[in-house]
Amino acid sequence: MDAPASGPPAVVPVGDRTPFVEMRQIVKRFGGLVAVNHVDLDLYAGECVGVLGHNGAGKTVLIKVLSGVYTADEGTIKVHGMEVHFRDPHDARAAGIETIHQTLALADNLDGPGNLFLGRELLTPWRTLDSRRMEYEARQVINRLNPNFKNILDPVLRMSSGQRQSVAIARALYFNARILIMDEPVAALGPAETRMVLDTIKRLKA
Repeated sequence: MDAPASGPPAVVPVGDRTPFVEMRQIVKRFGGLVAVNHVDLDLYAGECVGVLGHNGAGKTVLIKVLSGVYTADEGTIKVHGMEVHFRDPHDARAAGIETIHQTLALADNLDGPGNLFLGRELLTPWRTLDSRRMEYEARQVINRLNPNFKNILDPVLRMSSGQRQSVAIARALYFNARILIMDEPVAALGPAETRMVLDTIKRLKA
């Protein structure tokens, strides 16, 4: 079980122009199909990067290589200048890389704290669920993202799409994400919720 963060994530100075992540000549094939063809990508602290392309261009595959879902067939990935080899998403998370997939991967029957700590629940000294602490910690991190989001104890099935996004982002932040990957974060949202998610991204960047 991953240990919860004891405080806010460590911050890399925005003025530091050393890439946090370097991807060089990344290639990913599926049989005879080349999904990603010799792609280079640098990610720096304090910036927001959009990966653009038409359907089938390989955007999601590239994201899944960085998040440990797929292993590149060619190329290298460096984090803080050290070459890494992600065997699975756990390796990527250990390096500070969290991914929010388009499906969000939330449990509809659980509330905000239940989803935030799903699989990494906080326990009392008697090894029972520490529901009060999980609610407190969830409110702290969610309020940083969306101060108007109060109904975090509702099942996420009853939350708006923007609130569900906030829960997914809060989960990544609480466990010390340094690089936050969002796969089409506003694809299914209306104009008001799209603005809310984009405002959240701006706050994260700041």
